[in-house]
Amino acid sequence: MIKRTFYDIAAWVSGKAVNLSDNSVKVAGVSTDTRTIQAGNLYIPLVGENFNGHDFVEVAIENGAAGAFWQKNQPNPPVDLPLIYVEDTLLALQNLAKNYLASLTVKVVGVTGSNGKTTTKDMVTSVLATTYKVQKTEGNYNNHIGLPLTILSLEEDTEMAVLEMGMSGRGEIQLLSNIAKPDAAVITNIGESHLQDLGSREGISEAKFEITEGLRENGTLVIHGDEPLLTAKVVNSSIQTITFGNSEKNDFYPVQIEQKSNGTYFAINGEDKTEFFIPVLGKHNINNALSAIAIAKQFDVSTPNIKKGLENIKITGMRTELIQGKAGVAVINDAYNASPTSMRAAIELLQDLKDYENRIVVLGDMLELGNDEEMFHFEIGKGIDPAKINYVFTFGQLGQKIAEGAKVNFPDGRVFGYDDKQALIDNLKTVVAKGDVVLVKGSRGMKLEEVVRALT
Repeated sequence: MIKRTFYDIAAWVSGKAVNLSDNSVKVAGVSTDTRTIQAGNLYIPLVGENFNGHDFVEVAIENGAAGAFWQKNQPNPPVDLPLIYVEDTLLALQNLAKNYLASLTVKVVGVTGSNGKTTTKDMVTSVLATTYKVQKTEGNYNNHIGLPLTILSLEEDTEMAVLEMGMSGRGEIQLLSNIAKPDAAVITNIGESHLQDLGSREGISEAKFEITEGLRENGTLVIHGDEPLLTAKVVNSSIQTITFGNSEKNDFYPVQIEQKSNGTYFAINGEDKTEFFIPVLGKHNINNALSAIAIAKQFDVSTPNIKKGLENIKITGMRTELIQGKAGVAVINDAYNASPTSMRAAIELLQDLKDYENRIVVLGDMLELGNDEEMFHFEIGKGIDPAKINYVFTFGQLGQKIAEGAKVNFPDGRVFGYDDKQALIDNLKTVVAKGDVVLVKGSRGMKLEEVVRALT
């Protein structure tokens, strides 16, 4: 974590340090939350629509903070406590992270994309960790506050930082990229998430491509080469680009795939005598693994270490997570989020699994899809194959559109739409039996992990 004197920090954020009894005292780490303050932390009081961290500066210092930022336009600063006056505490947090990162020798990999960025971050981290000391974005610390906090948590001797970059609108990834200055960057894909804010897949592509804004000179961009919206952007670019995907036009592509209940086996071009394994379900996750392989090759990780890293990945929860439930029922927990692209991939995964008696889907609303949201949901339902999926359960108002689409091809009695989650759970429990597998997927706001818990 950051360990610098108040005066070093004040210089980095163009601030003024006051009320210091000892000029040599160092800050050890930062926090924006008084509930998680550790001894020696610098407390950074942020100002939001419904809160003001300045109200808790004295509490933070009582809880062990060594001092705090103070935004100049905020009234009644504590007169005897060690403070650094700044124009804007959020901007100061971001500048502090940027300057701290610049003082380290760490290499940075940035990861963004509509789907799969967290899984890709986990995979990249795992393969790099076979060769380097690596730290990564934890949890959902991937925005304009979380990314700076992640950077400020880096140890001085960390060699590689893998930073996830999320967004909800234009300009956000540009900001994150300019803070992190990545040596390499990955764009996993372009999907439909954030259509409500960005209007089109073209708009989403432009927003994701902002990751190149801070890319260092001679840096490398790794992209999904089967996505025309991405490949078109690099045609006339001087950025060194590596592509991955399913087609042979890519730099990295699979030549063999085998899906099993314990994970996915595959081989790739140029390494067809090496069988890679990822303990993650879904052929779509091979693309995430390919991007991790591309990054690993850029940083001279050997093939045996790449293989070892992929075999030992620890994927962040609720992402195609296979759980053994009650009474011999398997559950695929993919309830963290959903978009049409990821929903189709998850359903395809379930359809490919052969070792189960019945395959059942529980699908919830996909949020933030804009004006065509009902059409997207209907088409998802219509695309489910009744020869490979035995039952369809849906939850939510938009989930009813999935049910309507499924009923186009499914016979009566195999599709159930609910607005009441408990009623869904109760009926689902009467259907599932030993040897069955249930896929649970929906947007974060639908809280479908409650269905997973009921089964497990």
